[in-house]
Amino acid sequence: MAIWCEEEKVKLRSPPAIVQLSINDELAFVAGIPCSLNTPSSSPEKMLEKGRLLRDSVRKEMGLTDNDVLVMSLSSINAGKGQLLLESAQLLIEKEPLQKIRTAVVMDGDRSTLAAKHHIRALLQESRDTDKFSDSQSSKSSISSNEPNKKGSQLSRLLNRRRKRRKVLSNLEGAQEQHLKVLLVLLVLRGLGETFGRVTIEAMAFGLPVLGTDAGGTKEIVEHNVTGLLHPVGRPGIHILAQNLQYLLKNPSLRQQMGMKGRKKVERMYLKRHLYKKFVEVLYKCMRVK
Repeated sequence: MAIWCEEEKVKLRSPPAIVQLSINDELAFVAGIPCSLNTPSSSPEKMLEKGRLLRDSVRKEMGLTDNDVLVMSLSSINAGKGQLLLESAQLLIEKEPLQKIRTAVVMDGDRSTLAAKHHIRALLQESRDTDKFSDSQSSKSSISSNEPNKKGSQLSRLLNRRRKRRKVLSNLEGAQEQHLKVLLVLLVLRGLGETFGRVTIEAMAFGLPVLGTDAGGTKEIVEHNVTGLLHPVGRPGIHILAQNLQYLLKNPSLRQQMGMKGRKKVERMYLKRHLYKKFVEVLYKCMRVK
């Protein structure tokens, strides 16, 4: 606005002020954030529970598992928006086509997916054999309790080995089942684009970490490494976005932390009452008698 005033030779009595947009009460209500629409039968806590049930239902309908990470791009049909996300996702797949599986066990270098699958099968077979042997030993020990304690210690070792294998198998299976899913929602909009990006704070209101461009209103809203991750504008940002996707994909606890911090920021700054308060302050400064 200041630049526009200079170009049009408009003299301002007061310095320019920015009144940021907010989420509306309807969205805050659905997101489980306290607002004017809450009632005893639809408290924020109850709305949060309903939101969890709805989320589980929608993910199930879409065929998503608990380990699937869904990345959604809600934007206008614009060269450089959803298309860049797809290119970043493709780059992520090409750079690491699930050929390296990191596990809690020490492996001889990086194994291919096929080698890792053989390793899992071997562990499964060994685990089954151990289970059969331990079960037979358990039945024998229960029948002949007068035998030496040697069999008891052997059985204890077998049971410990079984627990360790199950833990390793759980880690392997969890690593393999982690998948990235991309959902594009393209809107036909006209104009030069938005300077604030209300969809950003709407995503934050639902506790979601944001992947955004390091420019414009998004840069002002998203705190890098706090409530989300930023990448450069345009094609230079494709590789950085791919790295950010990979980083969040491999760190589920960090995704949750960023999402919760973003939600708290919305509750602190981007509710309707915050917008009204700031707007009243600006009007008062403009209208007061000097």
